[in-house]
Amino acid sequence: MKTLFNAVSCLECGHKMAADLFTARCSACGSVWLQACYDCSALPDDWSALVAQRPASMWRYRELLPFPDTVQPVTMDEGWTPLLRAERLEQELGHTGLWIKDERRHPTGSFKDRQASFTVSALKAQGVKELVLASTGNAAAAYAAYCARAGIKLWTFLTSSVPAEKMRELALYGAEVIKITGTYDQAKKIAADFAARHGITYDKGAKGITGKESMKTIALEITEQMGWRAPDWYVQAVSGGIGPLGVLKGFQDLYAAGLIDRVPKIAVVQVEGCAPMVHSWEKDLSDAEPVYQPDTLITILGTGKPGMAYTILKQASDRYGGAMVAVSDGEAFRAMRRVARTEGFSMEPAASVAFAGCEKLLAQGYIQPGEQVIINCSGHTFSAEKHALEDRYTLSLEVETTSVDTPMAATIGAKPSSASVPSFSKEGLAAALEQLDEQITTIVVIDDNPRDSRLIRRLLQSLKNYRVFEAHNGPDGLDLVRQRQPDLVMLDLKIPGMDGFSVLQALKADARTREIPVVIVSAKSPTAEEWENLHRYTESIWQKGNFSARELLYHVAEILGDKIEKPAKANGKSKETSAPVATADQDIQDIEQFGQDRWPCILVIDDREVDARLMRRLFESRQRFQVVEAHSGAEALKAVEQTPPDLVILDLMLPDINGDQLLEMLRANEATRDTPVLIVSAKDLEPPMRAKLAAQADSIWIKGMLDRSSLLAHVETILSE
Repeated sequence: MKTLFNAVSCLECGHKMAADLFTARCSACGSVWLQACYDCSALPDDWSALVAQRPASMWRYRELLPFPDTVQPVTMDEGWTPLLRAERLEQELGHTGLWIKDERRHPTGSFKDRQASFTVSALKAQGVKELVLASTGNAAAAYAAYCARAGIKLWTFLTSSVPAEKMRELALYGAEVIKITGTYDQAKKIAADFAARHGITYDKGAKGITGKESMKTIALEITEQMGWRAPDWYVQAVSGGIGPLGVLKGFQDLYAAGLIDRVPKIAVVQVEGCAPMVHSWEKDLSDAEPVYQPDTLITILGTGKPGMAYTILKQASDRYGGAMVAVSDGEAFRAMRRVARTEGFSMEPAASVAFAGCEKLLAQGYIQPGEQVIINCSGHTFSAEKHALEDRYTLSLEVETTSVDTPMAATIGAKPSSASVPSFSKEGLAAALEQLDEQITTIVVIDDNPRDSRLIRRLLQSLKNYRVFEAHNGPDGLDLVRQRQPDLVMLDLKIPGMDGFSVLQALKADARTREIPVVIVSAKSPTAEEWENLHRYTESIWQKGNFSARELLYHVAEILGDKIEKPAKANGKSKETSAPVATADQDIQDIEQFGQDRWPCILVIDDREVDARLMRRLFESRQRFQVVEAHSGAEALKAVEQTPPDLVILDLMLPDINGDQLLEMLRANEATRDTPVLIVSAKDLEPPMRAKLAAQADSIWIKGMLDRSSLLAHVETILSE
């Protein structure tokens, strides 16, 4: 059967429109709070049997979903998550009839995968190529994964309180991550303005059709899993409210179709530090009073302005029963430990808020003995590898705020009072958006020499606050360009894995990257034939050690469309004193000489020549380090005087000077005061000596337990910073 979707209604004015999944706003009042309507009476009598024969995913309920046959789902088999009886938790809480809807089983570990799948499917069908989303964390992870699958570029705006692990995961999926120093509601404001400024689609969240319809599938699954019976209660932790809104809609549709005998009571649970719905419900208000400054460690639930979501849930509570309760951070953490101990469910604190709320509802008598209760257990496992991605994938945006007096209630039952609340000034917001426009310009530098790529990055960022990504071999560089879709590529020709010519050929053969301008910066002298091919497919060719760094800056600015005034000319030559940017003289000098024996220098100090030689071979195998050996303290000091090293490998047992004494001498020497020193020694270290050395050295490695590959990776990381 096809969808029974037959109209779109406005949740604010009630106006009905034609059944169009892509309806943006009400044609009568302009509201974006829309809802899909269905001809539920047309469901066949054997619909439950038909559904049971279909694949186990949330898409099995297609008659009650708003998607025409022309829309191909962007799916990873989300939905149809387990409904498990919590028997040991029942014993602990003294209530029979507790069930856990295990939403942790989704691809990114959160029930937000339902929303992402529905919304991204609709966007892809519309031909949308870019999307802007504000999130407290889990929605961003879900959208990032599904947008990657659909080929849609995602811009995510998150508050700085979102854990770094989540931000790294978004970057892993290829999303652009913008970190806001402010509240979630402020992040939403900036995200919406950014989307409007650049003409990019902005996610409607709970306001749009797909968000609520996706969450409706939770109710459909619960009903089917319970033998086409409705539970008495549905309990969920709430931030913006999209989950219970959708679940409510699902139960209402099933009731209209005659498949259940009642609409269950919805329990909304919030954290005390950000509970605008709960406080307003307790005052019997029709509209929610916002919370301007969330005060909770569970930042993922920090939505202070629920808007119409509260109004809809309040109306449902008045009609069907239900409750709204707040729990403390401590109560949530205790519930998290209780559920893990009794049921073996590991979940994040945001999910444990629902369980703490259920305990409070039982204690306060809202949930009666014998009532069947479903608790939503959604979570996130922070599955991104912490060390795979760095903070360079995150854009930080600080917005100037001003304090204004705003009426607000600090505690339950308190009278509104004036409080000083931070608010964005127009000038601060405009400056922040201009800053963001500058930061979203990205450049990829592919160069096997980390020092050279670092110099180029510093030079470029002295021009403007560009985001510069570095890769040190051909395959990684090619993958980075395909992932980041930069505005410019700066490419060396002599790189391992695949040379620059092969990378260039692959970029120009790929429809995704062929239009990205490429600038060659290399020490290699191309042949006449190579030169001709390079000129055909690149913007320009610059030979290391044979060009003006400032002229390269002007050239990059011109390619990127940035307006930079060139210095005035005298007798046909640029006046170098009129530098366009505040670039350090040493950087200019270094970049104009790089490519000429600029490998990082490693000084290996070890009295055992065989050990020193093995260490030298280890580093020279990477073909990017210059290694000098010293077999005594005196030789080491002489080597430092001749060529200050970039890193020192130090054995502690030397024939003339103790290693700890030599370390003190290196730290007293201006040339090596800040040079990284790695101690690699067979000497047994007592705790006091280890502590003393650790205060002056970067790390300590024991020879008998040495993993050479780990040491090499550690050195490469240090020398590429």
